[in-house]
Amino acid sequence: MKSLLQEAFKGKRVFLTGHTGFKGAWMVHVLHRLGAEVWGYALPPESEDWLYSLSRRGLLHQENLEDIRHPGTLGLALQRCKPHFVLHMAAQSLVRRGYSEPRATFETNVTGTLNVLEAVRHVEIPEPPLAVMIVTTDKVYENNELGKPFHEGDPLGGHDPYSASKAACEVLCASYRRSFLQDARRFALATVRSGNVIGGGDRAQDRLLPDIVRAWRKKESVRLRYPLATRPWQHVLEPLIAYLMLLALARQQPSAYSEAWNVGPQPSQSLSVAEAAALFCQHLGAPPPDREPQESQPQHEARYLALSIEKITQKTPWHPRLSMQEAIQWTADWEKDPRAASEKCFEQIERYLDLWNS
Repeated sequence: MKSLLQEAFKGKRVFLTGHTGFKGAWMVHVLHRLGAEVWGYALPPESEDWLYSLSRRGLLHQENLEDIRHPGTLGLALQRCKPHFVLHMAAQSLVRRGYSEPRATFETNVTGTLNVLEAVRHVEIPEPPLAVMIVTTDKVYENNELGKPFHEGDPLGGHDPYSASKAACEVLCASYRRSFLQDARRFALATVRSGNVIGGGDRAQDRLLPDIVRAWRKKESVRLRYPLATRPWQHVLEPLIAYLMLLALARQQPSAYSEAWNVGPQPSQSLSVAEAAALFCQHLGAPPPDREPQESQPQHEARYLALSIEKITQKTPWHPRLSMQEAIQWTADWEKDPRAASEKCFEQIERYLDLWNS
């Protein structure tokens, strides 16, 4: 895996949106490790304790701290880059914020994706094909709470504004794939659906493990909103390596990989919010979590969510390397480690890539 990715990305220009976010900052570290030339495009980080703010300088070749909703600025940045790969990760990614800011959520996620696709179809391509990936979420499916893992061909839906906006992105990408980016000699366009990513350095509001870290620092107990909900927890490096592998394969065989892909842990693995929180608190040395009554939560959230990953494991070399328990352990190890953020990221990246040789 390491050699495949190095061969694909070393010396190549990658236009990465959302590089100041949690997953985006980890992706900058991974791409830097692989020798890629990274061009970042994102809003400034919301806080000085975000992973991007704590990271070593000089990991990016160039960055634009701009809004993805501004098509002119985005188009010019993409033209200057002349990318070999485009990886769109910029998003409003919080379910609860989607309820309080629905317009901004739809504008950022849907219009922002539209702006990326429009810029892509007009950009100069130095070495076709241009491989493009749009990151959505595991919450794009119409979830009827039947307790079954979702397959890529299942109906899309979305109860809350965040989920609905990401389902709309999938429909938008399918339209552009058929209407404007159908020439496999020039373009490959894939979408990836993953969620409930955990890892060191996440400081987003209303996410389980970051909430626990904030409470731990204050020597307080975290209160759980949906303790019985089950989610496909995965360490951040699992989907990021899957994204890059799919991009590499899509550039080699555009027709075969210009599709939607689920990325997640094995569905047979399962941890509830309460179980994941208890395990993380144990590894972190934090006070055990408190349970907040379910009726105090006004917004809807699915109780069960799992993805089928048969497609990606059958058609690519990728498969999960870390159990949910290991993912939680790695996250706690990162948070307890007093070293600089980038040093910890690079160490875990090497450790993860080495698992593919074992």
